[in-house]
Amino acid sequence: MKPVAVVILNWNGAKLLRKYLPVVLANTNADLAEIIVVDNASDDDSCDVVWREFQGVRTIRLDQNYGFAGGYNRAMEHIKNKYVVLLNSDVAPDKKWLGPLYELMESDKTIAACAPKIMDEKRPGYFEYAGAAGGYIDFLCYPFCRGRVLNFVEKDEGQYDDNAETLWVSGAAMMVQRELYKSCGGLDEDFFAHMEEIDLCWRMVNKGYKIIACYASSVQHYGGATLENSNPRKTYLNFRNNLMMLIKNYNSRLWVGILFVRLILDGIAGLQFLVTGKPEFCKEVVRAHMNVWKNFKTTLDKRNELSNNRLRSLSAVVKPYSMIWNFYIRKKRTFSAMEEV
Repeated sequence: MKPVAVVILNWNGAKLLRKYLPVVLANTNADLAEIIVVDNASDDDSCDVVWREFQGVRTIRLDQNYGFAGGYNRAMEHIKNKYVVLLNSDVAPDKKWLGPLYELMESDKTIAACAPKIMDEKRPGYFEYAGAAGGYIDFLCYPFCRGRVLNFVEKDEGQYDDNAETLWVSGAAMMVQRELYKSCGGLDEDFFAHMEEIDLCWRMVNKGYKIIACYASSVQHYGGATLENSNPRKTYLNFRNNLMMLIKNYNSRLWVGILFVRLILDGIAGLQFLVTGKPEFCKEVVRAHMNVWKNFKTTLDKRNELSNNRLRSLSAVVKPYSMIWNFYIRKKRTFSAMEEV
């Protein structure tokens, strides 16, 4: 059996498969990895496209759309490879992208997951929003990346050409230990989509494992092919899932106070949507909060179940400063500037 499975989750993405799957096949070492397309019950001709045009690619067809989290969790039941790469259907890996990731994982058994630099296919030379060169959160649980802070995305000029221990890497292209993925419970299906990979990485870090951004590997990500930023549902998922993640994983007795501050800040964000003529986005912020409180006990139960796994000091990967304050008040636009004392 090959040590790596490159797993592409698909839903109604026949056009994406035709565009990106040939690149994945051409740039992936066939001796190292097999390619698997997992179909979330598409109602287009995605599966037929794979069967007819990519006969060397294995297909796993699910009975309904389980979202990003549920789709990958069910796929894992059919996969036995040592490592699994979660790869978005709109990602074009660069040549020899897989080797550095595999070698890094093999070099240190305490590495739970790693990821390449994620570059923006639409803006050549720039990092891509959904992961850039590895991610962190600030003490208020706002995620940001080496190479991307809020909507400010940096050009790659070699400033992050080093392997870095991070809190999370993007599920757009993430290699993970399969057995550890399963023993940690996989992706949380209550998230459905967005930030579930941050939640999983955080759980693995809390268990004492490391997440590494690997500079020697890179991929080109189109981004937003499944759910665009202009879609209000993405706002709902991001606000809701971020609060759920905070409640579940925050390794501090101060988490309740931090949650209270976040509720205030989210309310301000909702008002900003309203006054800038985006009432539908404000509505989604409110709906996200309502859902968090409706399911608060369930999320709190998850926190209690995970309490014995909070073994690590997170000072290196949970940043002690406010990314929002630094960005808007101190005008620090880059990760490197945020790190300056």
